[in-house]
Amino acid sequence: MLIKCPHCGTRPVEEFTFNGDASIRRPTSNDPKSMDQWFDYVYLRENPKGRFDEYAHHSSGCRAWLVVTRDTQTHEIFNVVTARDYAKKRVAP
Repeated sequence: MLIKCPHCGTRPVEEFTFNGDASIRRPTSNDPKSMDQWFDYVYLRENPKGRFDEYAHHSSGCRAWLVVTRDTQTHEIFNVVTARDYAKKRVAP
């Protein structure tokens, strides 16, 4: 599988470390009353079939954090963006 890094170009998947679901939103409060939200954020994950946004660290390349959109069944890659651009897009109205 090849991934097109926005900085380095097309690179083999072995250069990347995957770090899970990019669509989950981190709780904003550290209040003890929000511990259930933190538990869900840290421990509970879906295992979807189909398109999935996941964090990827280009650990053997430019060391950038990316979000890769791929199909979990076919491993077809649809999009690769920097994690920063992905976050900005989620915040935009």
